[in-house]
Amino acid sequence: MLYKKISYKKQIEALSEIGKAISSDQYLDDILKLIVTVTANVMDSKICSLWILDEKEKVLRIRATQAISEEYLKERSLKLGEGVVGYVAQQKKPLTILDVLKDPRYKEKELAKKEGLVSMISVPMAVKDRVIGVINCYTSYPHEFSDTELAVLTTVASQAAICIENTELMVQTKVIQEELETRKLVERAKGVLMKHQGLTEEDAFKRIRKASMDSRKTMREIAEAILLTEKMRG
Repeated sequence: MLYKKISYKKQIEALSEIGKAISSDQYLDDILKLIVTVTANVMDSKICSLWILDEKEKVLRIRATQAISEEYLKERSLKLGEGVVGYVAQQKKPLTILDVLKDPRYKEKELAKKEGLVSMISVPMAVKDRVIGVINCYTSYPHEFSDTELAVLTTVASQAAICIENTELMVQTKVIQEELETRKLVERAKGVLMKHQGLTEEDAFKRIRKASMDSRKTMREIAEAILLTEKMRG
């Protein structure tokens, strides 16, 4: 059996680098790519991959990996409960496998043969007990993962989960903010039409909506045009 020990210094450096990336203003995909690259390095992994759970479809899709193999980079998905990744996401607990070719839960045996993958550690990424994905590390040699390695990967998984969750919340907040702003603009535009064309509130709304459909522009763009005309008029 082969063993490689992670030095404490290497752990701290890796987690520090990941922490800096997460607090930066880089795009999420760039941050996730950095996470798997740094993790692969500190874990001495041939391949490190990060899978995200689509909660509506109950499917996990590969989102980031440092692998350059075209075969491994192909878009793939696993259902919740399917394969090792699906199992770890469903059970919400880590799993280590000494030889993926001998484990019945491992679905991609042909890919593992081609890539020379042997041992594997898989850890769920969770936020407040809600699993949002899974992170995997593979070695190209037989390896029993230590408690230290499990602790490092669990910390990485936790940081990645928080990063993804925060990004999703930011996107949702932005969408809600834009919807509120659009609603305010449409309300003001309705007021202009009611004032100058003697329309009821309902008819003013219908006029804006029809103009939007006819011109293939958003209701926000129509409202802004009405308000700009009013400004120029005044």
